[in-house]
Amino acid sequence: MNFDAAHLGQWIQQVGPIVGHLVIWAIVFAESGLLIGFFLPGDSLLFTAGFLASQDILNIGILTLGCFVAAVLGDSVGYVTGNRFGRKLFNREDSWLFHKKHLVSAQGFYEKYGKKAIVLARFVPVVRTFAPIVAGIGAMNYRTFLSYNVIGGLLWTFGVTLLGYSLGAMIPDVDKYLLPIILIIIVVSLLPSVFHIYQERKSSRH
Repeated sequence: MNFDAAHLGQWIQQVGPIVGHLVIWAIVFAESGLLIGFFLPGDSLLFTAGFLASQDILNIGILTLGCFVAAVLGDSVGYVTGNRFGRKLFNREDSWLFHKKHLVSAQGFYEKYGKKAIVLARFVPVVRTFAPIVAGIGAMNYRTFLSYNVIGGLLWTFGVTLLGYSLGAMIPDVDKYLLPIILIIIVVSLLPSVFHIYQERKSSRH
């Protein structure tokens, strides 16, 4: 299934909005805390879904609320995974579904930003999948984690989805510019990861 507006919109019209909402929520849930979800396109999916809601293909209220709940639950599952399996994850060998470097990168991000990392990680691909796992490994107080989890989930799901919805509602024929807009969102979301990797390599040289 493609995540550009045309293909996703056609697919949802074929299967119906109920299935469409459920699949989008499932993807958000998986990317937020399941080890296999790090490769999923959360930012572009939320933006595209918001745009489709502006075209009455999806319901913006149901969409955003469901994405928010899925994101919070996903992070909570990630926390429990890290808390229960802890250091065993660092001893796992790499596979096509799991790469230790992603966990190490998220650990560095978490150590640098502390509790704020739970919020900031929402906007950083790959890191957002592993940050709650690292929080669980570090035995972060769950109530504290949940507070930041809710704030991050709210800002990410409502922010990106409503951005797509607003542009779709305000700009005539915005679908003509949707692909470049999504590409910009992907590039911007990757910049923190690139900067973090650059900083790590720079530090290792000294």
